[in-house]
Amino acid sequence: MEKMENSSETVSFVLAAYGNIGELKYLYFIIILIWYLSICVANTVLIVVIRVDRRLHEPMYILLCNLCVNEINASTSLYPLLLSQMFSDSHEVTVPWCFLQMCCMVTCAPTEFCSLAAMAYDRYISICHPFNYNVIMKTERVFLMILLVWLYSFLSFIFSYSFIFSLKFCGNIIHNAYCDHQLIIRLSCSVPIQSFISNISFLLLSVFIPFSLISVSYLKILRVCRKTSKENKQKAVTTCTPQIVSVSNLFVGCTFYFIDFTFVVSRVPNEVRIILPMYVLIFQPMLTPFMYGFNLPKIRQSYQRFLFKRK
Repeated sequence: MEKMENSSETVSFVLAAYGNIGELKYLYFIIILIWYLSICVANTVLIVVIRVDRRLHEPMYILLCNLCVNEINASTSLYPLLLSQMFSDSHEVTVPWCFLQMCCMVTCAPTEFCSLAAMAYDRYISICHPFNYNVIMKTERVFLMILLVWLYSFLSFIFSYSFIFSLKFCGNIIHNAYCDHQLIIRLSCSVPIQSFISNISFLLLSVFIPFSLISVSYLKILRVCRKTSKENKQKAVTTCTPQIVSVSNLFVGCTFYFIDFTFVVSRVPNEVRIILPMYVLIFQPMLTPFMYGFNLPKIRQSYQRFLFKRK
């Protein structure tokens, strides 16, 4: 590992996970490009469908648009860098760009959980307090919720990991395909105790608190559904299933991210150790538009009118 005396001499980081992929870089480039464009198109189409169809101008679908925006943002924070590195000989990323990617990627995590928490709250009000729904979930209040979601997510990152910007680095080789904040911290000349505390605080703010709100909302929905008609139960299941699948998939991705593969390094292929931590950024952005597009009847009908409209 290249040694350096202080952070002022660290002008770039080297992403060592690419190695010598040879002619395979063309295949990887095409696969990644197609997948990234598919994510952008799928989420953009869903946003446009909701924007065009006035029947979908409801709090639930406005919050869904915000979730789709975050999927595009999360994908854009990762895939363009992967694509640019495919044809790079040095695999270097300047420190400012690396920090920018780190900031975007880390901020996307609480935004995802908080957006799902807001959507769970919307479903709770809709199912448990239907007569007060229009009063509680006013359009102005929904946009305020979205603003608070992004502000809360950004402040969570600043509170937990802003200390990284002032670290002094004694190495510049990141053994990953992107600027992982955990690996950046390990490159510092002296890893501060603040690193452990920041991880705990970030998990608390970004995962535990939003997930607690999601759990409370769905427990209350479940309690109400037990006493309602079969038709209302079916309606609740239809509208809540995509969110439950999204939350479950997020936890699978978080598990893959926090697993330390070093203790089974001889048994786990290098490609697996690189891809699994990116599981959420690979599958979640595509899962969202398809889960909501195919499971919510109103959106499915709007898709059909939007894509197959005949004169």
